[in-house]
Amino acid sequence: MNELLFQASNLIYKSNLTYNDVKVQKGMINFIVGESGCGKSTFLKLLNQSITPISGELLYKGTPIGAYDPIALRREVSLVSQDVFLFDESIIDNFKTFYSLRQKTMPSLEYITYITDLCCVNVPLDQNTSTLSGGERQRVYISIFLSLCPDIILLDEPTSALDEKNSHEMMINIINFCKAKNIEIVIVSHNKTIVDEFCENKVEIVKEA
Repeated sequence: MNELLFQASNLIYKSNLTYNDVKVQKGMINFIVGESGCGKSTFLKLLNQSITPISGELLYKGTPIGAYDPIALRREVSLVSQDVFLFDESIIDNFKTFYSLRQKTMPSLEYITYITDLCCVNVPLDQNTSTLSGGERQRVYISIFLSLCPDIILLDEPTSALDEKNSHEMMINIINFCKAKNIEIVIVSHNKTIVDEFCENKVEIVKEA
């Protein structure tokens, strides 16, 4: 039996969202699916303590998630939400700022170019992020977090602003990179084609009546 990364039992958030017996598998590409409004994005936030439940149990590697230091946990379990936060500066300077905030050494230009190419960032690295489209900003944001090589990356609708061809290319690139770096992947997606092709463990969230 596969080891569990996360396990939720009767987990309740703000009284209207309940996650009962939800299992996220280690070593597999986990996709979180379910109807709109069932709480998929909220569940990702619970997994790295961006928000806290009002009751129930959430285990991370068999230990209650509340036992972990929240800041250390968020660096280990990185959430790339749909709410993109980038500084009003160039793409390359955003990398510098994020690495500085993490007190990590800035990687080489070759590495950053490689990562941004993986994420289909098809604009110059010296371009100011305020001039980018929503989809371009999202891909830059993903590339920054991916470059930091967290233990686990949580991706919320990573292909929502891409056509099928580019969605497929980016998912292949991200999954291959994560497998090579032993990064665990948990993805929320409405894209049935992407889910059907890449999912190894489907986690269905059912909205309580």
